[in-house]
Amino acid sequence: MPHLKMPRKPQPLWKEWDRKAQKCGVRHTVFSVNGDEYTGEWLDNKKHGKGTQVWKKTGAIYDGDWKRGNRSGFGTFSLPDPVTGEYVKAYSGGWKDDMKDGFGTYFYSETEYYEGEWSKDKRSGWGRMYYEDGGISEGEWLNDKLDGQGMFRLANENRYEGSWKNGMKHGPGKFVYLDKGQLYEAVWVENIAKCGKMSDFGREGAPAAPVYPIPKIHLLDPEAVLKDARATLPIEED
Repeated sequence: MPHLKMPRKPQPLWKEWDRKAQKCGVRHTVFSVNGDEYTGEWLDNKKHGKGTQVWKKTGAIYDGDWKRGNRSGFGTFSLPDPVTGEYVKAYSGGWKDDMKDGFGTYFYSETEYYEGEWSKDKRSGWGRMYYEDGGISEGEWLNDKLDGQGMFRLANENRYEGSWKNGMKHGPGKFVYLDKGQLYEAVWVENIAKCGKMSDFGREGAPAAPVYPIPKIHLLDPEAVLKDARATLPIEED
């Protein structure tokens, strides 16, 4: 008995046109209606893989990894200099879902920048911030602020080392006055030292040491007094 082959049912022309229009793989520059342009890899009509995006309105450019239409992976975001027009790097590092995520470096200016961990476009995790005046913040960050253990060093090398909360000194910490050769150990609440102990620390070699050394404390047990004072302070626990 002969086998009869059924004729293929014709498909509407629009389906063939749609198939050919699907962007998949490497493409030359594709222009959006608003003038933005993208050159790189695609998957199912979405930017996916390696590619470069240029935004017409701001002139910004991103070169790096994409996933399902969003910047994800490693990439560099740059902006044109308003005077020279040359591109200046603004951020280089990790991305996820179109936001800074992972380890990366963000440049606020030529001399002020942050290098460290990010989460959802905010400094979160370990990181170091360099300021224009020469100061440095280093430690644990949360929602763009120091939170946890960290250090803030002034341009003259004096520094605070200890606990932070919401960008403020909060909890036990110490302030080292290298210029005076003194050490202040205290408990802080929202940037205010509530109780502490000042002592000489390398005073002999300090460039601006006080004329007179700090006199000896005559309390029988100064550590116990400090401990009792700490117990009364309203320090929030995580």
